[in-house]
Amino acid sequence: MPSSPSSASVTTAPPRVTRDRHADLIVALIALALAVWVTSGLWRDPNGRAITVNSSDQALFEWLLAFGGHTVSHGENPLFTYLINVPDGVNLAVNTSITVYAVVFAPLTYLIGPPATFLVILTLNLAATAVAWYWLLSRHLVRTSLAAAVGGLFIGFSPGMVSHANAHLNWTAGWLVPLLVWRVFVLRRSAHPLRDGAILGVLVAIAFSIAAEGLFFTALALGLFVAVWALHPANRVEARAVLPSFLRGLAVTTVVAGVLLAYPLWLHFAGPQRFHGTGFDSVIHSEDIAAYAAYPRRSLAGEAGLGTSLAPNPTEENSFFGLPLLLLTVACFVLLWRSATPRRRATLWGLGVLAVAFTTLSFGPVAKINGHRTDLPMPFDLLGHLPVVNAALPARLALVVTPVIGLLLAFAVDHLRHHRPRRAAAVAWTAAFTVALVPLFPTPLLTTVREPIPRFITSGAWRDYVSPGGVLTPAPLALDVYPDGQRWQAYALANRQGEFAIPSGFFLGPGGPDGRGRIGPVPRPFSALLDQAARSGLPPIVTEGTREEVRADLEHWRIETVVLPDEVHGAKWPVDEEAVRRTLTMLFGEPERVEDVWLWRVGQR
Repeated sequence: MPSSPSSASVTTAPPRVTRDRHADLIVALIALALAVWVTSGLWRDPNGRAITVNSSDQALFEWLLAFGGHTVSHGENPLFTYLINVPDGVNLAVNTSITVYAVVFAPLTYLIGPPATFLVILTLNLAATAVAWYWLLSRHLVRTSLAAAVGGLFIGFSPGMVSHANAHLNWTAGWLVPLLVWRVFVLRRSAHPLRDGAILGVLVAIAFSIAAEGLFFTALALGLFVAVWALHPANRVEARAVLPSFLRGLAVTTVVAGVLLAYPLWLHFAGPQRFHGTGFDSVIHSEDIAAYAAYPRRSLAGEAGLGTSLAPNPTEENSFFGLPLLLLTVACFVLLWRSATPRRRATLWGLGVLAVAFTTLSFGPVAKINGHRTDLPMPFDLLGHLPVVNAALPARLALVVTPVIGLLLAFAVDHLRHHRPRRAAAVAWTAAFTVALVPLFPTPLLTTVREPIPRFITSGAWRDYVSPGGVLTPAPLALDVYPDGQRWQAYALANRQGEFAIPSGFFLGPGGPDGRGRIGPVPRPFSALLDQAARSGLPPIVTEGTREEVRADLEHWRIETVVLPDEVHGAKWPVDEEAVRRTLTMLFGEPERVEDVWLWRVGQR
């Protein structure tokens, strides 16, 4: 097992750590300023703006925050709900439920609303990730605050983190990773294995509830690094010596995490509405080989026109380091390797294996090069069918490479600060860092004005048209591409108006091919009709057979009221509200005008 992070054996130079509180404050302020800069488009109007490229995920996380707060105040199950996907419900344990965030921030959600709370968490996630990595580096791995700041700020605002800031509260919670790394290494020769193992167990449970996929990747990365480090000839004796202590602490961690996660894990693997695998194509959601040398869109280089479209979507630019940074990383590795002792080379060897392994796995089942899919099989093709692995998106494995690069940058800066190179060499290194990092400086996320929640909802008028706990549906039905229903429901829950349920919704559930998951429920005729009208602008032909199918759907969902606002939010394309209204009129007759919505009463109250 590797030694404590403060030991020379897990660094490239023995750190003599000094705590510079002034530097700590400066780095924290820089991190917060950068986080506000990246999210500045939303800060202009948290309740009225949405992230352009991923408003659907933003609406989902806002709903999760509102639902989580509601479960706290009403003593309900935070991991299963019948408020969406009536009548089957949704297993939130197999979704990104961010339960800890929802519970901790429940008072803020009730105070300022789900959209503003979402923005606060997103901003804090980015800043905290940079600060947490800076803390780990400055306190345990390097000797200078500058080196720690370079590594921490790079990791916290790397292309992958900025990309996932497009509404992913789970993946931007990167502050969990350095804490997990720290507590794992504390288990070596721990004088209090029960206490330290319990602390790690609680941290594992928290990480699972916020970012289960990220926790899985972290565990894989730590396991690989520890194995490579321990098997190195320079460390085998120490590894055998500390193995019993490490395993005792790890056993306590397993017990504590197992107890805390017993119900969520049962629900995840054996509960109702579970599924195996994922609803996403692993070939599509894999990293293009050329993406590692490309620039991200939300960066200075991207603003200059050097960004690419090699990612499956703008939220998945998981590598995109740019060629200069890749070359600089190799140069840093060589610099550190030349001056390293055998034990320190073991650490570099472990980091190198980690980077190569996760880079290769991120390519998915088959290689893609510059947007072109090849027939060349990749290692993930052998692993992608294994349980748990089959639920991971291979492209996101590239996120593990980011901390490796950040660590190497920090180690190199630390080395250069303590082994002063000649003036020419110092200038060359400064230029190399500038050329590699400045183009990656993040630019603000793209945001847009989103359709307001109707007065019909905000005024509470909906309660006159839906029985307590009854089913109301927006038109079109709520899905990832039509998130209005969950936004309305989140508003009602956060403002203590009461509960109404909705059919369908944006969630992961069963019903995909080969027993895998899918986004939303399996389509039914009523939802398909409205989707067709919303997309095409052409009302479908409605026959008596059509009406019978729709009546069966209404009975299945127990819908009492159908509501069409004047403005429907389409997350991927514009919605033709007039075509949807004409379709509903053909099905149910002329609507009522209530507040600012068209309304059809279609069921018994």
